Amino acid sequence: MSIDSAPVTSNSVDRPYPPVAWLSTGALCLVIFGGIFLASYAPRQAPVGVTFPLLGLASALLLSSFIQLVRLKEFSWTTFVTVFKWALLAYVITSGMIEFAFVRDHTRGSSLVLVSLMLVIFAVSVPITIAFTVARYAEPD
Repeated sequence: MSIDSAPVTSNSVDRPYPPVAWLSTGALCLVIFGGIFLASYAPRQAPVGVTFPLLGLASALLLSSFIQLVRLKEFSWTTFVTVFKWALLAYVITSGMIEFAFVRDHTRGSSLVLVSLMLVIFAVSVPITIAFTVARYAEPD
């Protein structure tokens, strides 16, 4: 039997998937950039002209990622949910510690609101990326 005539097996790696991880990672990159920009002004008031569009674009990328994720039919949802819930717990704790640091540094007003919203995107985008990456290589439910 030659290599060319070997049977082709279909597994989860061969299936095409939408760019869920890419979109959620893009959202993460935007909020990290915005967070660094805001942190450079702490505790003073940061200009929202730069950070607000970054937050809007990150939100759009994360929403697009979520929409593409929920439309998947053949997917290991059990694996996704298991990984997602534990990663979400870890990143909610991490986001809470970062939020505490901004509050402790007396960040107030629109800067604090922007940081808080960016931390929500941070706390959700990373677990989506991790859980999607794990579940895409698992056998579908």
